[in-house]
Amino acid sequence: MFVSPLIARIGSSSIRSLSNFRTRCLKQLHMAPPPILALAIPSDTGRVLSIQSHTVQGYVGNKSAVFPLQLLGYDVDPINSVQFSNHTGKLLISLHSKNLRPEIRCEGQVLNGEQLWELIEGLEANGLLYYTHLLTGSDTRTYNVNKLSYLAVKKMSSAPPSTASSYIGSVSFLNTVLKVVDKLRSVNPKLKFVCDPVLGDEGKLYVPPELVMVYREKVVPVASVLTPNQFEAEQLTGSSITSEKDGQEACNILHAAGPSKVVITSINIDGTLLLIGSHQKEKGQSPDQFKIVIPKIPAYFTGTGDLTTALLLGWSNKYPNDLDKAAELAVSSVQALLLRTLADYQKAGYDCQSSSLEIRLIQSLDDIRNPEVKYRAKRYN
Repeated sequence: MFVSPLIARIGSSSIRSLSNFRTRCLKQLHMAPPPILALAIPSDTGRVLSIQSHTVQGYVGNKSAVFPLQLLGYDVDPINSVQFSNHTGKLLISLHSKNLRPEIRCEGQVLNGEQLWELIEGLEANGLLYYTHLLTGSDTRTYNVNKLSYLAVKKMSSAPPSTASSYIGSVSFLNTVLKVVDKLRSVNPKLKFVCDPVLGDEGKLYVPPELVMVYREKVVPVASVLTPNQFEAEQLTGSSITSEKDGQEACNILHAAGPSKVVITSINIDGTLLLIGSHQKEKGQSPDQFKIVIPKIPAYFTGTGDLTTALLLGWSNKYPNDLDKAAELAVSSVQALLLRTLADYQKAGYDCQSSSLEIRLIQSLDDIRNPEVKYRAKRYN
């Protein structure tokens, strides 16, 4: 039998080894990719899909929410509903203050409903749609950068700006978020939907009135946890909140519509700033309600609402039957962070009353992870 000189030189056993190596390589090319460990070995806390805004500079939206949740042990997948160079609040504060800064502007892109759904389809196609929580906040406030720049020009010409028209709410995007809720719950029926209904503040809407109705009729009924401020709670319930009793009743109205946990994150009653929380553990049952008195800090900060809602998600999931304890931890973290932010700006010689302040999030990681509880909840009878 003829034997190739090459085979004779290297030996038949080496040829077999080479052939086996080639076979193994071909098999590896067709092997399944490595598992997503967040799914294969889930954390004890949970896996969060966070649909919120994003800024390159500063901490708002996902930039305020993702890092704190990760510090508390959560796997977080962010979808950025907008991507801006900086926070639009800087421009709005400038527009409404005496110290107009026409150089302030923001640039970026806005995600529409179709693009959001494409991302969800991509996750679904790869078997990645199992989440324990969905978090939404400043995502549903869709900004129009050109409108903001136009308002700056109007302000410079002494024309009165309209805060409501500065923010262009997208009903179609919000409806897509509702589709996402349904899709995620088809994968995990126990999914918790934590919603900060960003509608406005201090008596002014950031969004068109029709968006309020979408929240009231479609979003609130499917939410697990709702974190409105005083004005937003009034918009969602159609009632005025001028006392603590009004705040408690607003929570009851919202419970009847859907969510088992409601936290009105800021209520101003006769100059006193309060948080009012309410947990209805069973439908038809009277909820456990409480308040936390929050000292006022003489400055305006960006990203605090997004941070507060993220921390409420984080701590309330760790203490599912003790919402007041979760709120104590969240408030204590936020207050410590704000005091550090204020002190650092003052150290830099900055007038903290002149514009919004970027929170010192990274510098406050210990206060987020292990807060010293200084603000206690007081239960209502």
